[in-house]
Amino acid sequence: AWEEEGIGAIYLSRRQVVPADDEAIPLLLDVIRDSRLSLLNWDREVSRFRGRLQLVREAFPAEQWPDLGDERLLATLAEWLAPFLFRVRSRRDLFGLDLTAALRALCTREQLRLLEERAPTHITVPSGSRIEIDYVSGAEPFLAVKLQEMFGCADTPAIAGGRVKLVLHLLSPARRPVQVTRDLKGFWESGYREVRRELRGRYPKHPWPDDPWNAVPTGKTTRALRGKPS
Repeated sequence: AWEEEGIGAIYLSRRQVVPADDEAIPLLLDVIRDSRLSLLNWDREVSRFRGRLQLVREAFPAEQWPDLGDERLLATLAEWLAPFLFRVRSRRDLFGLDLTAALRALCTREQLRLLEERAPTHITVPSGSRIEIDYVSGAEPFLAVKLQEMFGCADTPAIAGGRVKLVLHLLSPARRPVQVTRDLKGFWESGYREVRRELRGRYPKHPWPDDPWNAVPTGKTTRALRGKPS
């Protein structure tokens, strides 16, 4: 807003007036509400947090977890966002808000602890690699992992206290998906043989054992496994 000073019809000066927080925040909330939250920066981190919490909320319906769906966030906008709008004066300020912190504030300390336990950001696979779980790209959480890193594992990894099996995106050495499954045991028993036949000639530096059940899970090449320099 602009404030003009003058005497009668004589114009003297004009200056920009920055509204106080108690004036600006209701206006900001109206603008954000009208945009249906699109003015906020829903980056990968905050989207992942929402996905993790939604998964736990659905897996444990008897517990009271916050609803982070768009409609609920719109309906409670002042409750969760207003405390973070102090000193926001521009679209850049708005886009730079830490939405993850704002949404975390809706949870109790115990809920945040349970969230880390039930919906971890990463999981350790048989090879020892710590791999990120993807809660962002789709409705179902999935794990993208090189096929060789899962050798010897019959049980599909699960989260939420075993209630939710991860969808496995088993990757080639070039990190391209060769199989998408929730049934790892079934893949070793039926699908692996065909994948091995197709890919061992294309990626000869990587292990393709006849018996994946008793092979060492690894992300290394065959040469590296033998202790030889590549």
